Amino acid sequence: MVTEFIFLGLSNSQGLQIFLFVFFFVFYVGIVFGNLLIVITVASDSHLHAPMYFLLANLSVIDLCLSSVTAPKTIADFFSEHKVISFKGCFAQIFLLHFFGGSELVILIAMAFDRYVAICKPLHYSEIMCGNVCIGIAAAAWGTGFLHSVSQLAFAVNLPFCGPNKVDSFYCDLPRLIKLTCTDTYRLDIMVIANSGVLAVCSFILLIISYTTILVTIQNRPSDRSSKALSTLTAHITVVLLFFGPCVFIYAWPFPVKSLDKFLAVFDSVVTPLLNPIIYTLRNKDMKMALKLLKKWNANFRINF
Repeated sequence: MVTEFIFLGLSNSQGLQIFLFVFFFVFYVGIVFGNLLIVITVASDSHLHAPMYFLLANLSVIDLCLSSVTAPKTIADFFSEHKVISFKGCFAQIFLLHFFGGSELVILIAMAFDRYVAICKPLHYSEIMCGNVCIGIAAAAWGTGFLHSVSQLAFAVNLPFCGPNKVDSFYCDLPRLIKLTCTDTYRLDIMVIANSGVLAVCSFILLIISYTTILVTIQNRPSDRSSKALSTLTAHITVVLLFFGPCVFIYAWPFPVKSLDKFLAVFDSVVTPLLNPIIYTLRNKDMKMALKLLKKWNANFRINF
């Protein structure tokens, strides 16, 4: 009976492991500070108390939590000869990964809907995207993530393990655990594709259609605010591509490539959660202005005390 799993990690080279340790550590520190900064900025600046920034703050919280599921243990494991995780710990990782991943998927769809209403139906924006709707969207996002993760966990706990326990990665996830089961993996792979894969692909297609519609609307209705809308949309579309690109290849691509899977896993774990706050702050004038005010307030506070 399998009681623990052993991670094979990203490399056996000591020099490369030192580089990866520095890489993961620096990026994770950036993730924590970057996403917390967005949450604090949105909460403290009354000018940012709008639906788009409320959703952005939720996205930052999710990104921070999603990265925290894998990054701290990965960083610690670089100094460990035996990278071990308990059976329950492995399934906890699977649950949390799909919980936060499913929640982020809904938040990204909600952000696309918010931009659609703001650009295509501006006169009804305040009526449609009212406070109750925003809270309902956030609750739906976290609820959907929970239901999705429960379905993944219910599927995972019934997998038959009878000996092999070496996971060729640095964290637990269904596509990797399936390879260790003592049964026909083809059907299990199809079930993962039918669940997470189809969900990711359908959501990605929906978002592409939504943003295409918004871009066509902007092109047909040029105005003084078009450049600002395009700048905001560019940030949104970039984040969507960064999130869904790895997801589609990991969960929906039927012919996995080991080296590519590991690269995408690293990208999804620490690169995307760091790029999101950078993209939104650099591409958004309101966020940059709010950060300047927050910095100025902090400087004045230090002078007074």
